Amino acid sequence: MSLSSTSTISVDQPRPSSPHPSGPSTSTSPKTSLRSSMPGASPPIPTIPRSDSNGEASTDEQVYVESHFSYPGKGTLAEPYLVDFGPDDKTNPYNWNKTYRWWLTMLIGVTALCPPFASVSYSSTIISILPVFGMSRELSTAGISLFILGTSLGPLIWAPISEIWGRNFAFNISFPVFALFNLGTALSHDTVTLLVMRFFAGFFGSSTLTNAGGQVGDMWAAHERAMATSVFSLAPFLGPVLGGYVTERCGYRWVYWIQFIYAIAVTVATIAILPESYAPTILRRKAARLSKISKEEGKDLMYIAKYDENKKTKAEIIKIGLWRPFELLFTEVIVGCFAIYGAIVYGILYLFFACFPLIYQEVRGWSVGQGGLAFLGMGFGLVLANFLNPLGNYWYKKATVPGRPTPPESRLPLACIAAILLPIGLFWFAWTSAPPVHWIWSILACIPFGLGFLWIFTGMVNYIIDSYTLYAASALAALAVLRCLFGAAFPLFAVLMYRNLGLHIAGTIVAILATACAPLPFLFYRYGPYLRRKSRYAPSQPHTPDEEAMETPAQIEEEKQDELRKVKTRTEDALEPEWASDAGEYAKQGGQGVKDLDLNLGRPLEQKII
Repeated sequence: MSLSSTSTISVDQPRPSSPHPSGPSTSTSPKTSLRSSMPGASPPIPTIPRSDSNGEASTDEQVYVESHFSYPGKGTLAEPYLVDFGPDDKTNPYNWNKTYRWWLTMLIGVTALCPPFASVSYSSTIISILPVFGMSRELSTAGISLFILGTSLGPLIWAPISEIWGRNFAFNISFPVFALFNLGTALSHDTVTLLVMRFFAGFFGSSTLTNAGGQVGDMWAAHERAMATSVFSLAPFLGPVLGGYVTERCGYRWVYWIQFIYAIAVTVATIAILPESYAPTILRRKAARLSKISKEEGKDLMYIAKYDENKKTKAEIIKIGLWRPFELLFTEVIVGCFAIYGAIVYGILYLFFACFPLIYQEVRGWSVGQGGLAFLGMGFGLVLANFLNPLGNYWYKKATVPGRPTPPESRLPLACIAAILLPIGLFWFAWTSAPPVHWIWSILACIPFGLGFLWIFTGMVNYIIDSYTLYAASALAALAVLRCLFGAAFPLFAVLMYRNLGLHIAGTIVAILATACAPLPFLFYRYGPYLRRKSRYAPSQPHTPDEEAMETPAQIEEEKQDELRKVKTRTEDALEPEWASDAGEYAKQGGQGVKDLDLNLGRPLEQKII
């Protein structure tokens, strides 16, 4: 059956007893015409009899269906029908064909790479634009910092917009403007214009920070997401490598033109191809369509998405989107510590984008194109980390016990390894970056840094998602804001620090900074359950029977008080329900109270199409 077709279905036999008691009906006719309403079609909504658990027709409630699903409720203003996905519902993104989801994920990944590519490929033009624009080295580097500063502010706006109007709307109003500001960068001929274009390009391009991860969460169940998000990590070395040779062969301005061409290409492709994947938006549209059709037929029944049963106003959503990330940042130990750690690591990455031209072009005398190749060591580390990322599943599966939630700490072993690799790579780089040491040693030193960078962020993000579930979107926004602020600040002092202190001492200070943060993953692996129990937003991990037997009455009372302090939120009330711990795991079963009428009739849908 085509998803875009409208099919007439005839029911030529009395309904058998329903396995799910679903309320009474006012009609007892044995023959009713149904019209399917799949995406792209707007058929009338039929009325059909429903039977109670004894197979007898009921008398005080009507059932209305879209396609072959019925929804709980009475259709009144006080008790509207609650629209949810049905069993094996093809409009549910979790039930889309797996190959199709992988193609969409690749498109999302390529699109998400565009803003980071624009931010870091600029580093290859820093030296070339100095005489053209007549600016200082620090002011030239500010082009990176302002882009990242804009990136830090954007998610606070785009996340609430995405939650109110959907993923596609947030992308459609932001990314075309991002492409235009990249065009403005390519056409700029003075310092002020260049820097202003860079800031607003970062601001409007940052919608992918919230959209991309959310879209992956919309389509992939919780246990499938790590591999699906791995493509997002490749931008830090693609930009400088490509930008270096483009600057050398074609001139710096062509780097900006490539940024614009890339942005406009993925904008057109995404708008044309990518469907809406945000479950609340899909269900709201479905409910609105059902209500409209019902009104046209004179039935005037009320349908709402299940997420709107206790609907938040737009003002409340925006307030939560702007305020909650900062509340979590300053009141939650897990979020605050990991935000600082991630910000320092991210700042070091962008410090490299500013100081690599100094180290390899000025000190070692490389060309602009050769200077871009210095990032290949880091790139190899990122690719290797992606290849080895499935190793994290070993600890995750080892910690999984049937019938019990897997502890979030099982996400941290790779981050613990990365916490050791990162300072090793930085110390190695610090003392091999200057002549007479051969250049290959400093390039090789970037491999453990690339490995550590990816594994730290993968471990942190997965740990935050598993720990905060329904509040993960706000927690991740807190991490994104702080790391972008550090990413904007570090390049501003990078060149001065390396010039004044020397490559060895400056590099050692950076390595010591990373070393100071190294114990964090180990501490959270050990004390994470206790910190989550004390958290207001992170749900506590249930005890095993052995653990419960060892608890004292005082500990039991303390845990009860901890639970009373926690914020209570249902999945339907959350800003981002796709981050629930069981998101997508039971998509085939459908929402609670949604019935498949064809199964009740005892015949497959295809046999009833005429």
